[in-house]
Order: sequence, then C-alpha cells, then structure tokens
Amino acid sequence: MFTHHTTKVIPLLSDKPHVTLTAYVAGTDRTLPFNERRRAILILPGGGYAGCAPIESEPIAHHFLAAGFNAFVLEYTTAATGDPLWPSPLVDASAAMKYIRDHADELHVDPAYVFAIGFSAGGHLASALATLWDNDEIEALLGMEKGYNRPTGVILSYPVTSLAIHGHTRSFAKILGSDKRKESQDAVSTELQVSEKTAPAFIWHTRTDDGVSVRHSLVFARALADHGIPFEMHIYPEGPHGISLNNDIVGRSYPAADAWAHDCVRWMKSF
Repeated sequence: MFTHHTTKVIPLLSDKPHVTLTAYVAGTDRTLPFNERRRAILILPGGGYAGCAPIESEPIAHHFLAAGFNAFVLEYTTAATGDPLWPSPLVDASAAMKYIRDHADELHVDPAYVFAIGFSAGGHLASALATLWDNDEIEALLGMEKGYNRPTGVILSYPVTSLAIHGHTRSFAKILGSDKRKESQDAVSTELQVSEKTAPAFIWHTRTDDGVSVRHSLVFARALADHGIPFEMHIYPEGPHGISLNNDIVGRSYPAADAWAHDCVRWMKSF
C-alpha cells in the first residue's frame, strides 16, 4: 500500500540500463478509496531524439497525478544514451506499457485505461505507439500478448509525425541514421501508418510553432479522419515550440494555449 505519494525509478530492460520508467503513484488509504485503481498515463518527453527534455517530464507527471492519473515518465533510447536506430524507442515504449499493465495491482492502475502522451519527438514516439503497436517482432522480444502495448488513447503535443514536411528532419536523422531508403522513411512517417487499428488521439499544436510546423498535426489528423479513428484536435493561435504545461511552473505563458492541459484530461476521462 502506498500511504503517501511515491516516486520510484524502475529499470525496464536488462540490456539497456539507460531505459528507465519513473513512477509517480498516488498514496492509498481507506480514506482515499478513489486512489486504489487509477487510470494511468505514460509520458514521453521531447528532445529531438537527442535526449529527453526535463521540462516535459516531471512537471507533466505532477500535473496528471493531481488530475487523478498515476503517471510514468519514460527515459527512452536516444542519441545521447545509445543506438537510437528505429525501432529501439518503440521497443522501449512498448516495454513501458507492458510493465505498467503487468504491475497494475501493485501500481494501483486500471490496465484497461493506460494512455500515452508525447511532446515533439516524444509526440512522434506516441504516434508510433498508437499506429505501430501491432508488431510481431516486438511482441516476441518482450514476451507479450497481442495488443498488450496498445495505448487506450494518445495525446500528441506539438508532435513530429511526417518526414514529408520540410523543417524537422533532424529527429528522423537520429532514428534512421544512414538509412535513406524510401521504405524506411515511410515506415517512420506515422501519418502513413494510420489504420483501423490506430488508437484514438487528442492532438494539440500552436499555429505559430517555429520548431515543428503545425502541418505535422494536420496531416496526422487527416489520416485519422480518413480511417474513421476518433480524435480531438486543438490548434491554438499563438505560442512557440516546447511550451510544455504552458504555465509559471515551466516558465511559459501563452494564454491562447492555456486550455490544452484541462481539455486533454477531460478527453481521457470521457473514455
């Protein structure tokens, strides 16, 4: 029993000591029955696949913990920690989903409601988890059943999605390395991977984002619409790239985008 809010760093893969999951679990007590079986959210920080940004890690976890979710921040494989060639980050995210569901009772989580949120390059990873979860090789590697790593829904925060959109090729260069084959490029452009199996999505971006073009969100949303996948999207009129929670805690304040954190919680609780 977690009588107080607990933070714990969990190693996920024996052959990748740099891949860790930091759990933020609410305290449980007879006076807190609502904490016995919370919904969960896996947090995938941005960082251009060069590292994992702190501004999109712990502050995000505390926001969702306060909103009624047990939160889990994944430090996944990047250029700073090892060979990032695809699909290593997707394996890491799948391992995190498996851990959360395997330990649902211990972590006071409802395994039917495990969401994922990603920011920037982490948004690419979240969109990959939503579209590419059905992977026989990853299932065999992790020893998990079909669909065990599929998120209930994903939140894509100013995400990178498409190699076809000029202006943010460095994230893809990190995961593809020297592989210039079109089939490899298409395989990591997640708008091309949307299918009837894709998880529902909440997407938000700012029109003035000068780091990752809003078109990344628009092309992914169009693919969801074309395949009949439920989604909600918000394009806010103002704000630069990387605004995270967009409040004083993270030193960002763009009033036009204030609503995203509230709206995505409402969206997740509607399931």
